[in-house]
Amino acid sequence: MRVERLRLAAFRNYESLDFAPESGLNVLVGPNAQGKSNLLEALAMLATGKSFRTRREAELIREGAERAEIAGEARIAAGEIRLRCTIARTPAGTRKSFEVNGGAVGFGRFLGRTRVVTFVPADLQLVSGGPALRRAFLNGALAQLSPTYYRDLVLYQKIVAQKAALLRGAIAPDRALLLAYNDELVRPASALIVARRAFVAELAAATDAIAARWRGTREQLAIVYAPSPDGDVAEALAAQVESELRRRTTLVGPHRDDLRFLVDGRPLAAFGSQGQARTAVLALKVAEYDVMRTRSGDAPILVLDDVLSELDAERAAGFLGALAGYEQAFLTATEPPTGLSGGTAWAIRAASVTRC
Repeated sequence: MRVERLRLAAFRNYESLDFAPESGLNVLVGPNAQGKSNLLEALAMLATGKSFRTRREAELIREGAERAEIAGEARIAAGEIRLRCTIARTPAGTRKSFEVNGGAVGFGRFLGRTRVVTFVPADLQLVSGGPALRRAFLNGALAQLSPTYYRDLVLYQKIVAQKAALLRGAIAPDRALLLAYNDELVRPASALIVARRAFVAELAAATDAIAARWRGTREQLAIVYAPSPDGDVAEALAAQVESELRRRTTLVGPHRDDLRFLVDGRPLAAFGSQGQARTAVLALKVAEYDVMRTRSGDAPILVLDDVLSELDAERAAGFLGALAGYEQAFLTATEPPTGLSGGTAWAIRAASVTRC
């Protein structure tokens, strides 16, 4: 897959932009606060419909404007595709709308038409941060790959929210209603666990192989899926009914899943160095790219924001060498990176993009 044109209107600090990136590696070079990350954010939103930087979508609209627009033309395995995402201010807050090939669609039909793998410095928290970050990583990748996964996720989240409200909201929660919610949760919960287990198995094998090429050592990097429950979903839900009624909270289900990062069998967060953690996360992201490409038959866009500043010279050189074979990637840097062969450099100053 390749983005052939990106057009922005009143998006972040861009009043307007018409950008035609090249295939292969595109390096966006310039001082901070000029628009490099904003451009990557827009590219990613063509695939996900959501910002990887903020949940406050009003921030995406240029100050003084009523709406922002991201439009793109991409070439995928099936042919050319035109995408548009609009964020508008309304009295009730911001509202997003989506188009594919000129026709309005809902978010679920926009998501995954193109695919993206992102890496930002905040992703380093995947190793040491809370489980919610790792679940969001899984959901973000799998929702792009499978409309069925996205529908199951939305349904599961809706039912588990209703169940949680029941447990919190009544002095004596309705046991029959709780059991009914459990019955409704079994199918989507089981589907999410099956999908996550298969995806993590593919990720784990690829991640260790990639990290081994970069680090040049024999230490083993393992990524282990920790599902909730690790067994029959219906039986686990039934076994927790009394505890959930007593504790007034949901205790089992894929909304409590986690991923574990291990180096030579020990938890990376507790026993690994910062360099090992950075290598693990970056290898995970490259593995995500490889698995997406294998599963879909279409290479996703790779979007890398300020990644080199988080790597030492040896790891940065290994990573830059790996980018040579990518169909299309975007990398930001304050200075042209050393050790880079090939690719196209673009200078970004005050929301203006020019080829170097």
